[in-house]
Amino acid sequence: MTTIATLGPVGGDSYQAARHYLPDAEILLFHRAADILQAFIEGKADLAVLPFYNTREGEIKEYFRLMEHIEHGYWIDNVVLPIHLSIGALPTEDETRDFDVIVGSGSIFKQCEDYIGEHFPHATLMTVPDIEATLADIRMNGRTGHAVIDSEQLLKVHGLTLIDREVVPHNRTRFAVLGKKIADWTGYDATAIITRPLMDRVGILVDILGEFTRRGINILDLRSENDIKTQKLQIYIEAEGHINDKQLQDALNRIEKTIIQEEHSLKLLGSFPRVDMRVKKIKTFGFIGSGVMSTWFADRLENEGYRTIITGRTTELRPEEMISQVNVVVVCVPISVTADTVRRYGKYLKEGQALILLAGESENTLKAALEATDPGVEVMFVHNLWGPQAVSMKDKNAAVVRTSRSGCFCSEFEAFLYKHGADIYQDSPEKHDLLVGVGQKLPTTISVALAMTLAENQIDCRDIGSHSTLTSLYGILAMARIHSQNPRTYAEIMATGGDGRKIVKSFAENLAKVIDLAENGRIQDLCEVMDTNRHYMPQAFLTSRMNQARAVDEILSDPGMKNDN
Repeated sequence: MTTIATLGPVGGDSYQAARHYLPDAEILLFHRAADILQAFIEGKADLAVLPFYNTREGEIKEYFRLMEHIEHGYWIDNVVLPIHLSIGALPTEDETRDFDVIVGSGSIFKQCEDYIGEHFPHATLMTVPDIEATLADIRMNGRTGHAVIDSEQLLKVHGLTLIDREVVPHNRTRFAVLGKKIADWTGYDATAIITRPLMDRVGILVDILGEFTRRGINILDLRSENDIKTQKLQIYIEAEGHINDKQLQDALNRIEKTIIQEEHSLKLLGSFPRVDMRVKKIKTFGFIGSGVMSTWFADRLENEGYRTIITGRTTELRPEEMISQVNVVVVCVPISVTADTVRRYGKYLKEGQALILLAGESENTLKAALEATDPGVEVMFVHNLWGPQAVSMKDKNAAVVRTSRSGCFCSEFEAFLYKHGADIYQDSPEKHDLLVGVGQKLPTTISVALAMTLAENQIDCRDIGSHSTLTSLYGILAMARIHSQNPRTYAEIMATGGDGRKIVKSFAENLAKVIDLAENGRIQDLCEVMDTNRHYMPQAFLTSRMNQARAVDEILSDPGMKNDN
């Protein structure tokens, strides 16, 4: 039989966590964390369970500091339990009594600070290592002036009357499970490491974090403090991924060899299935659209612990069959058919589900979604301004249009985008479509027309650079980029409806006016037009974009960038 060492008493939080992890295990109870660790190291227990983090208290330092002393074992799993604390005392006829002393553990007092401060601000707090022995003493000596905070079950077992239940709302504790072998890879893992005491060096923490950032590895937890004995810096990091993942291995190797430059400076505490102290409301996402963008999002959602189902024209499972199996339906199809797709399948969504539209045109699409779905269905529009070739969302733009029906499911998806580094911009439907007209529809239209113009006038593309300034090359670069990729994508952008069409039409009208002024040699009038334009654009905008242009110019000035062959 497997044995687990943990903190007593029977019925306490640690006991319940151990019982929850392995219901049939033999549980060995101790009053001190050091004794638990010793029993585990000496082989008297196969596993150890220690409280590690509490949502009200933060990290529990007493146990956290012991982790680095594990030399023949690993952190292999977690248990997260809601902690239900009640306050009780010996029965008495005085229902309005106050208390001189409140008894509990140090950890419990930290979790109950607000409650104690409000209800018993003048009581003496007595921290005890053995709560059961103290409860026996209270009962034996009739200490009616003492109150105890612990689990309701424990208070009742010792004959105390409950004064108040659930004194700390939203209270959850994460317990670390220690074992002898590293946990297997699951695909939804985290790895904990701690540095040995480090020599001081300017920027070392930033440099360490940079190795994770540039590889797209998310940091789940980070702490730094001075080692008690040496007073040298120690850094604890919990990162997404398993120790056997190549990206994580590369990051840790470079940190040890290049950043810290000390052999064996990193200690692996363990890899384990990832735990999220937040309560996720979404379990499953279903995609309508089986293209590469759906797969791109599905892969990243699965890495966050969600289940995903992809349906489309080529899948055996039909969208209408999938919808009843998921919490959130994501429509990710070509722009030109998004509204029709929503009208076709929207009727299958029921109250309590959400519809997220991954599309490039919002006004008509959202109108279709709000009309085609039950009023109890959440609806939100998201325009991801990147393609499936992107390694990550970090620093990529995402336009979000929330509706009056956007609720907790929509917020959870938005939090997913935020976590992965997307720059999120909140739009109205009209504002979104106008800005897409400026940022995508118009530049694409100009690039296609420019390529047509080159062909009509039989201009050799290789000759363009010799007669261009660096600034005039920008349009050429955009033209080349668009014509190097899938034409369907850009055709869809140019054909989108909504207010974006106003931008192209307005540009065409203004282009005709400028051409007329230029053809008639009206130089002063052209100068006045540009002066008027300049006054419309804020100086901060002009300065920022000029700095960007200079950075691009510096790259384009490199002799190696001028070769068109």
